[in-house]
Amino acid sequence: MTLPRILAFDALRALYADGLTPAALVEALIERLAAMTDPAVFISRVPDAALRAAAADLVARAPEPNSLPLWGLPFAVKDNIDAAGLPTTAACPAFAYQPSADATVVARLEAAGALLVGKTNLDQFATGLNGTRSPYGAPRSVFDEDYVSGGSSSGSAVAVAAGVAAFALGTDTAGSGRVPAAFNNIVGIKPSPGRVSTTGLVPACRSIDVVSVFAAHVADGLEARRVMEGFDAADIYARRFGTTALPARLRLGVPAAAEREFFGNDAYRSLYETAIGRAAELGAEIVEFDYRPFREAAALLYEGPFVAERLAAVEAFMAGHEAEMDPTVRTIIAGARGMSAADAFRGLYALEGHRRRAEAEWAKVDALLLPTSPDIQTVTAMMADPIALNARFGRFTNFANFFGCAAIAVPAGLTADGLPFGVQLVGPRDSDEALAPFAAALHRAAGCGSGLDLALTPPPVAAPSEDRLPIAVVGAHLSGMPLNRELAALGGRLVRTGTTAPDYRLYALAGTVPPKPGLARAPGFAGPGIALEIWSLTPEGFARFVAGIPKPLGIGKLTLDDGSEVSGFICEPAGLEGAREITEFGGWRAYVESRTRAAATATA
Repeated sequence: MTLPRILAFDALRALYADGLTPAALVEALIERLAAMTDPAVFISRVPDAALRAAAADLVARAPEPNSLPLWGLPFAVKDNIDAAGLPTTAACPAFAYQPSADATVVARLEAAGALLVGKTNLDQFATGLNGTRSPYGAPRSVFDEDYVSGGSSSGSAVAVAAGVAAFALGTDTAGSGRVPAAFNNIVGIKPSPGRVSTTGLVPACRSIDVVSVFAAHVADGLEARRVMEGFDAADIYARRFGTTALPARLRLGVPAAAEREFFGNDAYRSLYETAIGRAAELGAEIVEFDYRPFREAAALLYEGPFVAERLAAVEAFMAGHEAEMDPTVRTIIAGARGMSAADAFRGLYALEGHRRRAEAEWAKVDALLLPTSPDIQTVTAMMADPIALNARFGRFTNFANFFGCAAIAVPAGLTADGLPFGVQLVGPRDSDEALAPFAAALHRAAGCGSGLDLALTPPPVAAPSEDRLPIAVVGAHLSGMPLNRELAALGGRLVRTGTTAPDYRLYALAGTVPPKPGLARAPGFAGPGIALEIWSLTPEGFARFVAGIPKPLGIGKLTLDDGSEVSGFICEPAGLEGAREITEFGGWRAYVESRTRAAATATA
């Protein structure tokens, strides 16, 4: 069975439904990886034998095709994110280490059935937007090997655009999850800061780092992001997020003419004007706004004392290894050594001033429609002028995390020379879901496909709707557990992970097949809270799911640790007779894993 040129989720799922096995996909993928003509995309690969074993393990724990949210979907990870079994280098060999565990996001993706294929190249220490600052080489745009792929998440974007990964993780501090998407004709999903865990990430600017997703379509990227997101107490910048709604007819902000800087790239300027017209045809109201406070905030990231945060991340390493760093990266980060605490506070004051001035502009609009990058450059030109030309790429991206924004970058056409151009929708904090339908519509209307497949039609993304009902699961229906297939069969979507309020106890029920827990509320009890997943179902799917729940389990209102309520599994008191309390584990998955470890130790 031949794999499609681009590994879109719907295409792979259709193949799996028709009989493709993960083992067969892995063999085809191994051949495709071996045939890649760009040697700089991956820094390390999952060995072929290990990839085959991962496919076999997936089928052993979830035999039915597409029975987990990301069942059998191959993905790649930027090499500043930990993946157990592969070194983390941050594109600096002298810095490399062997992580003892997966980053939280990687663990969640693999639990959902995704198959890791390798670690991808990047601008060293995620410092850059062009993709040339790596001793492992410079990945090139899949459209023209003379041109940069964009950075710092260079290899991840190329892996998706070249069809060797269905999705890939990048990071986005200044635009690194969006600029490479534009230069390779794919989608870049940048979550609002704090929604997705950064535990296991080598920081660039820790206070605003975000793990991002590259995919062929907006819908695909959303699915991966939904699996990854959820509060992580180990991440000091994680937060319990909500949802910001946007109106059905968007007021889209576009910069006033004086701020539409394209550095002489008239082809990109023309494509942006076309994208604005396309947005209007799709029903948006186009509103000009003053981009200056956004631009001035963006400049602080590299031209102000915020560079010192990059120094804080690698200062100990630099003390003995400066000579082993990329010269441009070293120059940028070392420039922070002359900055003082007073400089940092002045930078914070300046940022707050820009935010305050931006409030007046936000009041005019619901979201922004901006070029992803106003320019693209050849590798040769970038190497000759690495700082000034790189700075161009971040003109419309650098501010987003400073302002707490969500953003989605989508393809928006090709120049006459065949080079891709992209635009981004940028919205207020936690508008991640609300931005998606219009972003997907923009991508479809552009008619430029995904990656090298210019005929690939992106699927529509439905607007967030009250028609889907949330349900919390705590046991055998969790991702990767035996009954999760029941949710998948009813069209369930993983919304996020969470934790109950402290006054809940969890029990391992006696005599259930497969083994199941029972959750019971105990007013006044101060426990750790019980880990859960919130899924959504259509009303019909919800009704069918609830109708199939056996005694002593049922559905009731659960209170979460943030005070919100959601329908979820509870247990009748009679069902707890003879049950073992397992509250101390904090959740069913941790309990099952402890039992598995104990069994392995007993038979060793």
